[in-house]
Amino acid sequence: MVSLIHPFMNVESCRSYIDKLYSTDTQKCHEAIICLKNSVIGSNRQKGSVISQGVVTRLMQLLGDTNLPVELRTEAAVTLGSLAKGTEAHVKQLIDVGIVPLLLNSILTSEDTKLTEACLRCVCSIFRHPSAPVELIFHDTQLVTHLLSLVMHSITNQICVPTILGTATKTVDHQRVLCEQGAVYTLAALLCSPHYPVLMPTLHCLANLCYQNPRVATSVSTASFGGKAVPEVVVGLMSRDHPTEMQLAAARCLTYLHRAGSIAADDPKILYKTLPCLVVLCKKDRPCEERIVAAETLAYLTEVDTELQRLASISNHLVPTLADLLHYQPETNNNNNNNNNSTNTALQDIQTVQDMKQAAFRAFASLGANDEDIRKKIIETDSLMENIVSGLQDSSPKVRLAAVRCLHSLSRSVQQLRTTFQDHSVWKPLMQLLQGATDDILSVASSTLCNLLLDFSPSKEPILESGAVDLLCNLTRRPDPALRLNGIWALMNMAFQAEQKIKSQILNTLGTDQIFRLLSDPQVDVLMKTLGLLRNLLSTKPHIDHIMGLHGNQIMQAVILILEGNHSAEVKEQALCILANIGDGDSAKDYIMANEDVLKKLQDYMMHSNVKLQIAAIFCISNLVWKEESGSAERQAKLKEIGVYRLLQQLIMTNDTLLFDKVKTAMDQFSEA
Repeated sequence: MVSLIHPFMNVESCRSYIDKLYSTDTQKCHEAIICLKNSVIGSNRQKGSVISQGVVTRLMQLLGDTNLPVELRTEAAVTLGSLAKGTEAHVKQLIDVGIVPLLLNSILTSEDTKLTEACLRCVCSIFRHPSAPVELIFHDTQLVTHLLSLVMHSITNQICVPTILGTATKTVDHQRVLCEQGAVYTLAALLCSPHYPVLMPTLHCLANLCYQNPRVATSVSTASFGGKAVPEVVVGLMSRDHPTEMQLAAARCLTYLHRAGSIAADDPKILYKTLPCLVVLCKKDRPCEERIVAAETLAYLTEVDTELQRLASISNHLVPTLADLLHYQPETNNNNNNNNNSTNTALQDIQTVQDMKQAAFRAFASLGANDEDIRKKIIETDSLMENIVSGLQDSSPKVRLAAVRCLHSLSRSVQQLRTTFQDHSVWKPLMQLLQGATDDILSVASSTLCNLLLDFSPSKEPILESGAVDLLCNLTRRPDPALRLNGIWALMNMAFQAEQKIKSQILNTLGTDQIFRLLSDPQVDVLMKTLGLLRNLLSTKPHIDHIMGLHGNQIMQAVILILEGNHSAEVKEQALCILANIGDGDSAKDYIMANEDVLKKLQDYMMHSNVKLQIAAIFCISNLVWKEESGSAERQAKLKEIGVYRLLQQLIMTNDTLLFDKVKTAMDQFSEA
C-alpha cells in the first residue's frame, strides 16, 4: 500500500522520501513521488522548496525514461504539472531546466492515455508564462499533427490541445501550418461541444488562428460541422444564456473574422450581435478583466469602418461607459496583514488601472477616427482631455502609446485644434513624449505633431519655439520609413505660409544633402512630402528669391532629378509646381531662364499626354512671362525664340476647359508681336 504524507507537511522534515525518489527500486520511487505530489498540492511555499532542492531534474529523468513503468512516469508528469501551477518564478525555473522539450517529446511518443493527459496539462500550465518557449510546438509539423489527432480521445485533450495551440499561434506561418494540418475542422467540431471548459480554449484558438490572416479567416468562415457554419455557431455562443466570458470570447472571434475580411461590416452578425455584445460587456457591472478585453476588442472592431464607429458611439451610452474606465479606482482591503500579499495586490491594482486606461484610450481613438461629431462627443466627455494629458505622462509605455493614439485621432478635428487642444496645451506633454521615445510611440506622436503644425493650429508657434525643427529633421534620418514620412510631413506643414526665418531654419537644419536623399527615398510618400516641403519653402516672392539666392543651384538640380527620373505623373507634377513657384520670384526666374535643359523640359511637358503635367508646365510659363514684371519682354522674346509661343498656339485648340484657361492666360501675357 502506498503511504501518503499530509499535504502541508514540510518537505525539509521528510528527507527520507526525497532520498527514496532516487532509489533504483521502482516501488519505493513510486511511493516517494506520490508523497512529493501530495506535499506540494495547494502550497506555493512547498513548491518553491521542492524546486530549490533540485528535485525537478530527477522528476524529468523519471518522466523521460521509457524503460520505467508508465504509472511511475505518469506520477512524475502529474507532480511536474502541480509544480507548474505555482508562481511565475516557479514556472520560469521549470522552463530554464528544459522541461518543455521533454514534455512535448513525451506527448509525441506516449501510447498511454493518462501519461499523455498529464503531460498536456503540464504544458498548458507552463504555457501561461510569458517566457514559455511556445514556438517549439511548430518546430516539427509532426507534433502539430499528433496534437490534433489526440483531440477526440478525451475531454481533457479537448481542453488542453486548443489551449496549447491557441497560446502558441503567434505568426502567419503558425496559422498556415495549423490550417494545413486540418485545425479549422477540428476546432469546428469542438465548437459543438456541450462542455464550457472545451468551448473557451476552442474560441481563443480559433480567434488567434484567423487574426489578420484573410486566407485562414476565409477557411474558418466557410467551415462547418454537423451542417452548422462556424460563424453561426459562434454567434450562438454570444447569446445571453451563456456566461459572459464565453460571449466575450465569441465576440472576439467574430471581430477577428471581420477584420480579416471574411465577414462584412454590415453583416447582421457584426452589426446586431458582435457590436452590441461588446458594448454591454464594457459596462461597470462587469469584472475588470472583461471590461478591458471588451473595450480593446471593440476598439479593433471599429478601427477602420465609419459606420461601425457611428453606430457604436450611439449605442447604450458607450462614450460615458468608456470614460468610466479612465476613472477606475481599485477597492482597498484594510484587513490584509500579509505584507507580501499586500504588495502583490497593490501591483495588480496598478496594472489593472493601467490596462483600463489603455483600453479606454484605444476605444476612443477608434471611435473618433473619422467623424467630427463623434470626436466632439468624446472631447466633451468630463475630464477627458485632462486624462489624455495625464496619460501622455503615465509611467506605463502602453498607456502613453494608447493616449497618444487617442490624441492623434482627435487631432484630426480642425475645430478642436483651435479650441480644446489649445486650452489644454497638449503640445507640451506631446513634445516631452517625443524626447527619447520608442519607435512605436514616436511614430504616433509625430503623426499627431503633423496635425498640430497645420497653419490654422494655435499650437504651431509654441511647438516651433520648443525645438521642433531639430527633432523633425532628425526624424527624416531614421531608418523607419514611417518616421521619415512623419518628419518630412511635419516640416512641410511647418513651412506652409511660415516666416522667412523659420523657412531658413528648416533648410539650414535639414541641409540640401538630406533633401537629395529624401528625393531618392524608395517610399513614394516620403518623396511627395519632400517636394511638398520645397513648394512651401518656395512661396511668396521675397522668400523665393532669398532661398534661391542661397540654394538655387541645388534646388534646380533636385527638380531636374525628379523630372528626368522614372516617377509617376503625380510626382512630376509636384516638381513642375516647384518650377512654377520659382518662376514667380523676381530674381529667382533667372535660374529657369538660364537653364536650357529646364526650358526644354518645360516644352516637352507642355505637349505631354497627361493634362495635369501640361497645366503645371504652362503655369510655370505664365509666371515667367507675366507682363507686369520687370524683364518680362526679354523673357517673352527668348521663349518665343525657342518655340514656346508656337506650342501655346497649338494647345489653344484643346477641348479641356481647364487647360484652355491656362493656355489663354499664358498667351495673354505675351506682348503683341
